[in-house]
Amino acid sequence: MEIKLANTRGFCAGVDRAIEIVKKVIEIHGAPVYVKHEVVHNKTVVEELKNLGAVFVEDIESIPEGEVVIYSAHGISKAVEIESSHRGLDVFDATCPLVSKVHAEVITYAKMGFDCLLIGHKNHPEVEGTMGQFDDSYGGSITLVEDISDAEKLEFSDSANMAFVTQTTLSVDDTKEIKDYLLNKFPHIKGPKKDDICYATQNRQDAIKQLSLESDLVLVIGSENSSNSNRLKELAERSGVEAYLIDTIDDLSLDCLKGKSKIGLTSGASAPEHLVTEVIEKLTNIHGFKLVGVKDRTDEGISFRLPKGLR
Repeated sequence: MEIKLANTRGFCAGVDRAIEIVKKVIEIHGAPVYVKHEVVHNKTVVEELKNLGAVFVEDIESIPEGEVVIYSAHGISKAVEIESSHRGLDVFDATCPLVSKVHAEVITYAKMGFDCLLIGHKNHPEVEGTMGQFDDSYGGSITLVEDISDAEKLEFSDSANMAFVTQTTLSVDDTKEIKDYLLNKFPHIKGPKKDDICYATQNRQDAIKQLSLESDLVLVIGSENSSNSNRLKELAERSGVEAYLIDTIDDLSLDCLKGKSKIGLTSGASAPEHLVTEVIEKLTNIHGFKLVGVKDRTDEGISFRLPKGLR
């Protein structure tokens, strides 16, 4: 009975940066430090930061005036920026630079008076932040497109003044299907010069496709509210493999191991590596599985600098 690890897994550069920002700010300013939304979507990481003195809030209005606030890696809307200014908050921005890239695209299209389409998932904080960056005072609009059905309902007469952007953590395959449909329906629509789906999302999805071919069970370590982790589970299932999303070792059901001889193991971009280690230890020490193949994560060669005030 074997365990095989995805060689590309776990923390991405944006998550590494966001967590380090929270820790640095707490170190410099002392606790408590307020964080707008969960800085990354992982329960274990959030609990660890709470223990250091981070206070996670959904509404800027609930933060006392003049306090320190950190924006999560998912990004925020213009309205949040304005409210932070009104309350005199000391702001540190942990928005992933790849999300900031999408924000810049949306702001540019708004100033051009374009109608912009955002491919993404409703109510996801990244989507809310990106849509909230669009200024419709220039005459354009922004519309969320979740699937082909949404795309079919779109009615715009001038595709030369249209553009699309995407959430960074989507399924590459699903997004391509929607993009192809939009390009066919609106021949002159403009898109990003470089794909908005981030390198980490794409690398982890490529890795799990291969892992699924070599496994009869796939375990994805990640939280339920993690978009990229859910996409990994879905991709494994589409490959015809039984797959489960687990937050920690405590969520691993022994029933799912019955009759399985090859377990594929990976983790989402916001899941810490020590959770992977804990799952491996339980499977090997208690259930007799053996870890085979590559154990170390592939160095993706990407890193992001901290904000100027924290370097």
